[in-house]
Amino acid sequence: MRDISAKHSTLRTASATASLRVQPATLDLVRRGEVPKGDPLEVARVAAVQAAKDTSRIIPYCHPLPLDHISVEFSLGDDRIEVEVSVKVIHKTGVEMEALTAASVAALTLYDMLKMLDDSMEIGNVRLVKKTGGKSDFAHRPAAPVKAAVLVVSDSAAADPGRDESGRLIAGRLEAEGFEVAAFRVVPDKPEQVMEQLKEFADRLQVDLVLTTGGTGLGPRDTTPEATEAVLEREATGIAEALRAYGSQRTPFAVLSRGRAGIRGRTLVVNLPGSSKAVAESLDALFPACLHAVSMLRGGGHPECPVSRKNQL
Repeated sequence: MRDISAKHSTLRTASATASLRVQPATLDLVRRGEVPKGDPLEVARVAAVQAAKDTSRIIPYCHPLPLDHISVEFSLGDDRIEVEVSVKVIHKTGVEMEALTAASVAALTLYDMLKMLDDSMEIGNVRLVKKTGGKSDFAHRPAAPVKAAVLVVSDSAAADPGRDESGRLIAGRLEAEGFEVAAFRVVPDKPEQVMEQLKEFADRLQVDLVLTTGGTGLGPRDTTPEATEAVLEREATGIAEALRAYGSQRTPFAVLSRGRAGIRGRTLVVNLPGSSKAVAESLDALFPACLHAVSMLRGGGHPECPVSRKNQL
């Protein structure tokens, strides 16, 4: 199974369909409720719900999911029964396989219920109709190039830049996300120097994003949050809260970070912790939301998420 521990839990939905081609006479028996084995539609509905819940036991690499909703609908045409299954979950991975499995099992169950009446039946058109809530739905990148700056706040790194790991990790992740790292600075745990650098990044360089690392804890020289707050014009409290919430799911020590986030001009400033492990986790929590934040700071609105992606199977 793939490691999904770094992913965000979002509302995920998927719809899938399948069809069973049958003889018109067989459909008449279904409509009249005269199938010897009982009502095939209701049995297939229960089978589909159970199949969706048991998908991880059928498809080896699927993750077990705590499904929140499953709906199964049937429509009877002239020569076929159409099945549509919709599934919802709030989790880290999608539910397209659950929807596809449920639709397939519903069609198989109908086949089993009707096979004594019709030996010409054929299952087909199993396909994913739509899915929402995955990473690509939220990966809205600004149209123009984005610039970032990294500020390492550490007495030890200022004395020996070779000791810095977190700053280099941030720079590498920013470049991987498509940012140009326009500046990289290392300063000691001195509020006035932190403030001076933040002003330079936002006012002179006018970068889109500034990420700091270090000085966010409870130590006597951990003053990065105060220095940051002094230069911010508007707070973005939700970002700082999200980083702590994400981190606290992985270590109880994450709640000790006092990092701030906010805006100066059109620059988003976010404090990250000092340890490289905490930085990596914070970056996972920060993306892709900070890309959308850059667009908003440039005057853009909320983009619409795609409502469907079709995939014929």
